[in-house]
Amino acid sequence: MLLTLPALLSPEEVRHARTLLDAPDAPWVDGRVSAGAQAQHVKRNEQLAQDSAQAAELRQLILAAVQRDPLFFSATLPRKIYNPLFNRYRPEAPTYGAHIDNAVMRSHADGQWVRTDVSCTVFLADPDEYDGGELTIHDTFGVQRVKLPAGHAVLYPGTSLHSVAPVTRGARLASFFWIESMVRSDEQRRLLFELDMNLLQLRQQLGETAQTTALTGVYHNLLRMWATP
Repeated sequence: MLLTLPALLSPEEVRHARTLLDAPDAPWVDGRVSAGAQAQHVKRNEQLAQDSAQAAELRQLILAAVQRDPLFFSATLPRKIYNPLFNRYRPEAPTYGAHIDNAVMRSHADGQWVRTDVSCTVFLADPDEYDGGELTIHDTFGVQRVKLPAGHAVLYPGTSLHSVAPVTRGARLASFFWIESMVRSDEQRRLLFELDMNLLQLRQQLGETAQTTALTGVYHNLLRMWATP
């Protein structure tokens, strides 16, 4: 399932993030330091040093945003969240070729192993600030090209082949991380999300009825059947 999360970050949060990322002393390093052996051949970007004070502050900003967002919770049903990372693409380090992320990653923040069921990219630069830089995702519905306003995010399956198109002007800034879901199957998560969203609309239109109560029970019984808390 590919899903956009509009305005995950407020304009004030985006401005604060940019203050840290654009600062002259921001510790940008070669993005290949976090890539696996195969990905190193196609990865040409920069990454904010994970052990820096800026990265620690920005991680907390991103985690606070996703924890308050009901759409994020409904779509991912998070069990664990890999510590958010931050990258930069510009003409000097412009692209990340087609790759699939590692199935399991170890978080540098807390040492936990995280299964990468769902990938998330939070855009921190507006589309008119740079040329190129589209996140290209190959899924069951074909090729999707994503380039969102600053503060918006996109969720997509961690199993997807994806890439970042070359940036030819300006700088593309983003946060990226992975979610281990309580529901491992993308198909099952999609069904639960669609049921949850339709229940929300029914409640808004009809209020609480015997039918919405019964369907809520169906949702939770399916979640009980499929979830590993």
